[in-house]
Amino acid sequence: MPRPKHSYHLLSLGCAKNTVDSEGMAQLLNREGWRGTPSPEQASVLIVNTCGFIDIARQESIDVLRELAASKRPDQILIAAGCLAQLYGARLAQEIPELDGVIGTRRWMDILGLVERLHKRGQPEPLYHLPDEASTMGTDERGVLCASMQGASAYLKIADGCRRPCAFCTIPIIKGTLVSRPLEVILNEAAQLNDMGIEEIILIAQDTTDYGHDLGMKDGLESLLERMLDAAPDVSWFRIMYAYPGYVTDRLIDLMASKERILSYLDIPLQHGHPDVLTRMRRPAGVEWVYRTTEKLRTAMPEIALRTTFIVGYPGETEQEFESLLKLIRDLRFDRVGAFTYSYEANTPSGSLPGQVPDDVKEARLARLMEEQQAISLQCNQRFIGQTLPVLIEGYGDGISIGRSYRDAPEIDGMVMVEDQLPVGEIVPVHITGAMPYDLLGHAADSR
Repeated sequence: MPRPKHSYHLLSLGCAKNTVDSEGMAQLLNREGWRGTPSPEQASVLIVNTCGFIDIARQESIDVLRELAASKRPDQILIAAGCLAQLYGARLAQEIPELDGVIGTRRWMDILGLVERLHKRGQPEPLYHLPDEASTMGTDERGVLCASMQGASAYLKIADGCRRPCAFCTIPIIKGTLVSRPLEVILNEAAQLNDMGIEEIILIAQDTTDYGHDLGMKDGLESLLERMLDAAPDVSWFRIMYAYPGYVTDRLIDLMASKERILSYLDIPLQHGHPDVLTRMRRPAGVEWVYRTTEKLRTAMPEIALRTTFIVGYPGETEQEFESLLKLIRDLRFDRVGAFTYSYEANTPSGSLPGQVPDDVKEARLARLMEEQQAISLQCNQRFIGQTLPVLIEGYGDGISIGRSYRDAPEIDGMVMVEDQLPVGEIVPVHITGAMPYDLLGHAADSR
């Protein structure tokens, strides 16, 4: 066993993909005797895995770094990791002189070497480890498990980076192009999660439906899922996130419909509902595909939960184009919708587009969209009153158990609140007795 060394405090900001990278860094440090602590005061190394996707996330990352920098002791080391570090590493070093190290998304697997070099130097002068331009995701992960476990669920990363040309998105700048992780490595990790008693595996990537393209695979996600079912036979739920419009194949639909353990849940970020806006976004503009594929999914799986996200107030968005988005929402009645106002990104193609929409107009449109969707979400939830749903129980307090059904991805969707004390970490049948716009109410199916 490696001898205990010093402790680190690691904060992970942003999405689940960032959380997986944070878990990977923690595994590398723990393996060599470092120990994590929830208290920054007790840590010799402070690591912030930053988010750089949109302005509000970048500002949160900067605020956290500055807060830690302000209270940092002379014997502590402060490192900025992740997306913001990849985008603006040198600028961060200038704006926050207390930073001792900067490491980007493409070299998170070098965190141990950076920490140990910084810790041993014994000098106050900063030493910066700037992001490497070459992505090594999938080829040099130092043998870590690329998964983040939250109770009985685990996010499993199958790829990193993105080759899509979306005009508003900084991901290709931050992460680079698509790099799929080797199939056998992912299957081995799924088997490890199975042996650990995980009930739900959530497949994540910038674009899960693009998995295997760089490996020469056709229908790579479908092939991966088929083999994963065998590799992890005791895992009850497999959930697919971040499917790209136009790439939800008939084979994927048939596989989901025929395999009960692959949840009838699909997240397809559409971003808008008007072809002209989608063209300006450099996204697939075939809105008819959305209608056609939604019908296919619901025909194959009548109870499927469909989630999507939209951007409101994209440059040039007219009132007529926004009304087309509202019509799409009314027509297709998505179970779950996330919506955001457009965030100006100077280093993306959308930053130079004319017709930037005023903030007050963006906010007003967002409020209208969410009011429309809230009524739809409530009606979707009310369909389940009187039914019994399997629910993964995640916590208990004040006489109420909290869990999620197949319709609910962690952190972004709703919950099921159960008037019983149920075993945390298990999937139990719950009789649904009530519905709210985002959550369901119920009691254990065999309790009354």
